[in-house]
Amino acid sequence: MLESTVDDALLLNRAYVDLLAEVDLSRVSNVKRDPAKVRALLKSLARNTATLVENTTLAADVKEHENNELSRPTIIDYLSALERLMITDDQPAFNPHIRSSVSLRKSAKRHFCDVSLAVAALGLDKDALLKDLKYTGFLFESLVIHDLKVYAAANDAAVFHYRDFGGLEVDAIVQQYGGNWAAFEIKLGVGMIEEAAANLIKFYHKIDAEKTPKPSSLNIITGTGMSFTRTDGINVISLASLGK
Repeated sequence: MLESTVDDALLLNRAYVDLLAEVDLSRVSNVKRDPAKVRALLKSLARNTATLVENTTLAADVKEHENNELSRPTIIDYLSALERLMITDDQPAFNPHIRSSVSLRKSAKRHFCDVSLAVAALGLDKDALLKDLKYTGFLFESLVIHDLKVYAAANDAAVFHYRDFGGLEVDAIVQQYGGNWAAFEIKLGVGMIEEAAANLIKFYHKIDAEKTPKPSSLNIITGTGMSFTRTDGINVISLASLGK
């Protein structure tokens, strides 16, 4: 769809979501699935993209927003089928040694394999995304995670996230097999760079260097703007420069 118009791409993606609900999910598991329930779960996943949403929360979200009922075993079954179809691609937790008694969250962040599927599942378009920049920020994070996974795979590395029960979160940790790693905050707008930098510095000082090596770099990925290194050593990287 690289040469398609935006409208044509939206239509094709929505048709693909319909195909998932009506055919593919049943085919991959050899069990007839309820298309209405599949659509409801896809919409819930789309609303909660790039978050640590639990299955119980998905069930409650489906009931509230889609007026449908999904049991926990059904959700687990559907999620397994979506993973086999390579529709979802979760981001596991990073568990370093930290100088704190605060426990770490171990749940994975939920993503679609391609962020356009979240947009299609909810029937959104460009205007809708511009009217809800907070949600668009989550979509941007998911988009960047996708790209980081591509570059990580080419460099013998994997992509994780960090979040502790104290509320400190880092959007992405890219770690090579063998130990070297880097931390990334992902912000759609350049107006959030200072907040992201403060968060990374706080995270950096939490790492117990005697048990876990310090990150090789701290980075902020933005949707627009210039790429540069700040005086505190944190790299600000425009998405257009990622991978260069």
